[in-house]
Amino acid sequence: QVHLVESGGGLVQAGGSLRLSCAASGSISSINALGWYRQAPGKSREMVAAAYRSGGTKYADSVKGRFTISRDNAKNTVDLQMDNLKPEDTAVYYCNPVRQWGVVIPFGSWGQGTQVTVSS
Repeated sequence: QVHLVESGGGLVQAGGSLRLSCAASGSISSINALGWYRQAPGKSREMVAAAYRSGGTKYADSVKGRFTISRDNAKNTVDLQMDNLKPEDTAVYYCNPVRQWGVVIPFGSWGQGTQVTVSS
């Protein structure tokens, strides 16, 4: 099982940008889809973006046009570029393989995640 570690979170003003990175302990090339998820205080965890082995991507409506997911099978990383951030993007962000779009059930356990805080 591949172990994933998230990094890159921080505090940013509304309208700003952050780039999150997810580094895998092994090869991700055989994983069909890798996703970024987030959990805001008092809310359920949700999937925000997925990157497929085919090269396709998918986004939640709330981040479409602002977030860009990319996977690098050679570097075993999955990044999330977040632009035009809004206070409602404040959450802990996690990466994990994707079972099915919208299904928030991890493969193995969740990592520690990385905190993103957007101030208004």
